[in-house]
Amino acid sequence: MTPVRNMAKAAQRGEPSYVWRAGQERRQEMILKAAGERISGRTFVDGCGVGMYLDHLGKHINHIYGMDIEFERLQAAKTRDTRLVCGASENLPLPTNSFDLVLSHEVLEHVTDDQAAINEIVRVLRPGGRLVLFCPNRGYPFETHGIYWRGKYHFGNIPLINYLPCRIRDRLAPHVRVYSRQDLARLFEHLPVRIIQRMTIFGAYDNLIARWPHIGKWLRNILQSLEKTPLQRVGLSHFWVVEKN
Repeated sequence: MTPVRNMAKAAQRGEPSYVWRAGQERRQEMILKAAGERISGRTFVDGCGVGMYLDHLGKHINHIYGMDIEFERLQAAKTRDTRLVCGASENLPLPTNSFDLVLSHEVLEHVTDDQAAINEIVRVLRPGGRLVLFCPNRGYPFETHGIYWRGKYHFGNIPLINYLPCRIRDRLAPHVRVYSRQDLARLFEHLPVRIIQRMTIFGAYDNLIARWPHIGKWLRNILQSLEKTPLQRVGLSHFWVVEKN
């Protein structure tokens, strides 16, 4: 497992991808497929972290830009891409109708105002442009962002937290949101968009595979096969593709 660099930031902002493994590779394939011909236009990565997706998507996309709220992470990302800006998702420092593709990868749950962040993404998309969105599923049996217990933050995968009533769950995990399908739908219902694709996906379990290759690969294959069944509703993350009208 990749060590946590800063526990306070892990609680507030989550941990960005520091390495590129099967899980990231699979998600990149999903992003590129969802983007289609838009990869020839301009792409914006909202919440780019230390630039892993900028680096790898940049091998397929010519015009790619990134933003993160954490300046220190952007400094690391500069080793991979120089078209970067420091800012907040709720107030993008970008022109209206300026991007063909926006990627929001496990970022929405950390912003101060998720409705404002979605509104801003739709604003900067060109008509026909697409948002590719990944964010945590409330139906997943573990809270992957840790919890606060008796005033102290505990990093890790905590079971069954997201199945508790909201008022209890949000006391234990006030630092991060989690979404049902209905929660996400409400964010888009008054915006000029249409939903192209929505599904729930399981993880790649790279850490488990690194320790126990045979068991880990067997588990990954079983769980990812459930994405084609109603049991996808207990998957790790929502994957939505949203197109601006």
